[in-house]
Amino acid sequence: MKTKPPLIGVIAALTLAAAGHLTGAEETPALAKQLEPLRPFIGKTWKGPFRRSTPEKPMHDVARWERALNGQAVRILHSVNDGRYGGETIIMWNRKTERLEFTYFTTAGFFTQGTIQVEGKKMTSHEMVTGSDEGITEVKATTELLPDGKMQSKSRYLKKGEWVDGHSVTYEVTPGAEVVFK
Repeated sequence: MKTKPPLIGVIAALTLAAAGHLTGAEETPALAKQLEPLRPFIGKTWKGPFRRSTPEKPMHDVARWERALNGQAVRILHSVNDGRYGGETIIMWNRKTERLEFTYFTTAGFFTQGTIQVEGKKMTSHEMVTGSDEGITEVKATTELLPDGKMQSKSRYLKKGEWVDGHSVTYEVTPGAEVVFK
């Protein structure tokens, strides 16, 4: 008399096989062709001090770059000083305009919408700001992967009709750092 394998064993074997297959697929997850230039930033948590940070008034930013929406988007979560301020960005390819576009939502209640251009390891962005209490209406920024593996981000703001220097942060990959929202 032949015995049948227990059903639970078959289910467990299939589950393990599927999990193994998925794990292998996640090693190099699919990303929309137009988002591929962002791949070096993705899957990392970056942390860095602001240029104007001092021991008396330290300011740091933590940014987590992730593949999102089955590879059709890139998601960036970030927080300043453990949740004092933060935001979430979704970057996607716009088929109609044929460019990378993003929306950035903030814990301060305003948002921005803009475009990104990538050339090598350098990104430039231009965004329009909606609802800033500080009178900022536009932001231009550059983000670059440096030869030493760090990432540098600098911005300029159109504030009350005048372009002024914005933030400047040099980040290092910091796996234990966490993005915090309160």
